[in-house]
Parts: sequence; C-alpha cells; structure tokens
Amino acid sequence: MERVPHGPSCAKRLRRDTEQQGVGLRGIVETIHHHCGVSLLRAQRLARGLTLKQAAAHLNALAATRENPPRLDGDQLGHWETGRQMRAKTLALLCEYYECAPEDLGFERAADAAFPSCSAVVPAGRSLPRLPHERGLDDGETLGQHVDAVRRSVDRTLASGTVSPNQLDLLDEQVLWARQQYVYTPPAPMIRVLLDHLSEVEMLAEQRQPAAVAVRLSELTAMLATLVADALMKLGQLSRSQSWYATARNAADDSGNLELRARVRAQAAMLPFYYGPLEAAVNLSREARIISRGRPSATTAFASAAEARALAKLGDSEGAEAALKRAAAMFEQSGAGGRGDDEAFGFPERRFRLYESGTLTALGRTSEARRVQEAALRLYPSKTGIDPALLHFETALCLAYDHSPAEACRLAGTTLLRIAPEHRTPIVEQRAREVIGALPPGAQSGRAARELREILALPPGRT
Repeated sequence: MERVPHGPSCAKRLRRDTEQQGVGLRGIVETIHHHCGVSLLRAQRLARGLTLKQAAAHLNALAATRENPPRLDGDQLGHWETGRQMRAKTLALLCEYYECAPEDLGFERAADAAFPSCSAVVPAGRSLPRLPHERGLDDGETLGQHVDAVRRSVDRTLASGTVSPNQLDLLDEQVLWARQQYVYTPPAPMIRVLLDHLSEVEMLAEQRQPAAVAVRLSELTAMLATLVADALMKLGQLSRSQSWYATARNAADDSGNLELRARVRAQAAMLPFYYGPLEAAVNLSREARIISRGRPSATTAFASAAEARALAKLGDSEGAEAALKRAAAMFEQSGAGGRGDDEAFGFPERRFRLYESGTLTALGRTSEARRVQEAALRLYPSKTGIDPALLHFETALCLAYDHSPAEACRLAGTTLLRIAPEHRTPIVEQRAREVIGALPPGAQSGRAARELREILALPPGRT
C-alpha cells in the first residue's frame, strides 16, 4: 500500500528537534524527506518552515528581477512538489531560491541548462527579495505604488485562498486513514495521531479561506475532535472528553453539515451513557435523531440505537422498544453496514448488534440478548478494539441477571485478562464493575466476586 505523506506539523517537529541537535539545513531536508515520505522539493520548503503561498510569493519576487520570468502560484508549486515536471527556466529559479542543485530537489539536470553548484547558487547571507508590502517607502516606491501593491496582494488572497484541492484531498485521505485506524488502535497512541492531524487543519483554518474550503476544514475538525473526545473517554479523562465533545459540536455546527451535526451528538451521548447522567445520553441521541429529520441513514440508525440503549438503562421499556424498532428500520432502509462503514464514523452491523444487545440486556430480555451477542461476535475481524470485550461483559451481565453469579464473574474476569494491556482502559474496568453491581446482594461478597475484584486490582498485563 502506498505510503501516505505526513503533514506539515510532523515536519515542523522534526525541524525543531534536528535544529536543537545542531543538524544543518541539508540534514534537516534529508530527515523530512525520508521520515515524512515527501519529495525532496517539498522537504526543502518544509525544512525552512514555509507555506506554499509564502514560497510562491518569494519565488515570484525573485523572478521579477529576470527577463521573461516564469510565473507560479502555490498550486503550481504543490504540483511540482508531487512530481510534475517543469521547464528548465523554472527549475533554475527553484535552485537559486533553495540554494542547491537540481539533484537536491529530486530533479535531473537539464541538458540545455547550466546550474551552479550548491555552494555557489546564492551567496551566503544574502536575503531573499522582499515583497512590495514587506518594504518600506525609502527605496523609491511611492505611497500610491505601495497601496496598489498591497491591494493586489489582498485580491490574490481573496481570489485563491491558501489551500489547493490537492491539499484538501490529501487531508481527507489522512483523516479517513485515521478513522480506519481508530477502530483497533489503542486510545493513547491514537490521540497523538489525531492531534497531529488537527494541528495541520488548524494551521490552514486560521488563515482566510474561501467559504467552501472553510466548510471542509470545519468538517475535518469536527471528525478529529470527536475521535479525540471518544479516546479520552476510554482513558477515563471525563472532563477533557466533555470539552472536546463541545469543540466537536461547535465545529460541526459551523460546517452546516446536518449529517455531521447529528453524528457528533450521537457519539457524544456515549459519555453520559457510561458515566451519567443517563438523561443527558437520551437528550443528545434524541437531538441527533431530530437533526437527521427521519432520513434513513447510518447516523439516524446510530442515534436511535443509542437512544434505545439509554432509555432501557433508565427503565423506560416502552420508549426503549420503540427506539430499537426505529433503529432497526433505519438501519435496513439506509443500507448501512457495508464495507465502507468499516471505520470509526461507520455503523456496521456488528456495532448495531452491540447497541441492540445493550438494550435487550438492560430490559432483562437475556435470552434474546445472548443470541444477539453471539451473532455480533461472529462479525468482528481478528484485528479490532474493545467492542468484543464489551459484548462479553454484557453476556456476564445476563448471567448475573439469570442468577449465575459465579459464571458471570468468571466470564468477566477472563475477559479482563484477555484484553491487551494497552486496551485495558478505565471504561473497560467500569463495565467489569457493573457485573459485580448486578449480582444479588449476597453474591457481591462471595468468592467469585472477590476474585473478580482481585483481577481488577491487577496492573494491566499482569495475570
């Protein structure tokens, strides 16, 4: 599979670290090139901490001193950085700007063009030509000329923005990759990946962008913030999780995307479902369903299923059953559960069955719940996250409700011990404690319950 290049935030971190180690510019370029999987031409720019727009502007300023100079913009530079060929005159300009030879930019030396060596391209210490709005008025430029130059620069910004379609497509690909990885990656390392992507999106969003670009950046922010919030919830950092869910909702609302607005709220309902208050879980999932306006979609099915599970846990059997029927109808009508749903923002059948199991278990319909749990477990791939463990805990709850306390505790204990240490987070341990709480009062102090508490007390990875 082709490697996805890293974003500018990674290059920024590498540049800072290597500079602290005393590595020269050439070494920083090579480090970014190999580590981030970007072209040498892009590595030259990133090693200097420049955006595409900044580099293009300085290149045009440098070209203005030439006869019949090439003209370029950030989009063109981005195309060349991803392998598109250029004219020899343009390559010579890039070599002069970056103070190196064609080979150092990843291009072959043109047969009909002469290029100086790296050390002779630009004299050491020479500054780049200043743009019109970067100069004062002491070099012969009149105030009128200065005003006109700044206006033209502003017009170019308003017309083009700073993000090319290729950049947005690359960001979309990186976020989709993160959504796929999130399904089975432990939350702690996943948060670092998500924050790197968010830093890149934020860097673009804080600059003036056309409306269509701003919407897409808000959508990406909402998705990434939702996953950060969910990962923090798994780690038991509840106040941080709540704050990130608020950020996700703000970004989703800013995008105007109804599907995303509903999805973020349905996902946010997970925090009060596991940690309370349950009424908040009902309200958030219901709000998500209302925003979806009854349209058959994976999000509508998800919101209805989340509402059913929360209502069942509150003891509202009639409301829970109605919501579960609605969820099943939406799931079937929407065609959700296909291969494209196999990522964090999808709603595959196995996840629908997880919510159905939770609803039936809370309603005390243990025989039906056990059948759903068995069906759901058969749908999980070998590489997955904690959902199978959550299903096993639900089976243990059913055993506790069916007056089989010893068997319930054994299953909960075995499930805990089988979870990889990096996935054994507070949310998993909370589910195991629910099994103890569901035991008959006399059984909660029995031998099986004591053994389960001992397992809970063990550090992750200890048996």
